[in-house]
Amino acid sequence: MKRATVLACIVALSVILGACGKDGSGGGAPQAATPAVGANPVEEASARAGAGASSATANEPARNVGFPTVGSAQLPRQAVETLQRIGEGGPFPFEKDGVVFGNRERLLPRHPRGYYHEYTVPTPRARDRGARRIVCGGPKRQIDDCYYSDDHYASFKRIAG
Repeated sequence: MKRATVLACIVALSVILGACGKDGSGGGAPQAATPAVGANPVEEASARAGAGASSATANEPARNVGFPTVGSAQLPRQAVETLQRIGEGGPFPFEKDGVVFGNRERLLPRHPRGYYHEYTVPTPRARDRGARRIVCGGPKRQIDDCYYSDDHYASFKRIAG
């Protein structure tokens, strides 16, 4: 009986001590700040760059801040062809080309739903759509705010020129 009581006390004490400092009110060692889940890399880079360092105006999104860029000459041939098709309004080889891209991970600059559209970049020898995509913002056929992903939206590079 004594063992059960001692064991119950130890478990209760462990639970109480384990919960100390979990509410952020202190009590534990200071911890480094971590970014919030879904933090926007564009906003973070813009904040680090400072108020006067960005070339974007207050009404224009900071498109180039925080994103690596890739020139159209460095894109795979299939991506260049897809970009040309986007500018021409099609035709597209895949049924899902041109559908709204939700930006759920918030990796791209925030805009209202419907701003971004996704397009497949064909992958040679792939049996399905593959992982390569181009996501463009703005009206369809507009290609001045496009991003390339070769890892199925895990990362993006802004297409420049």
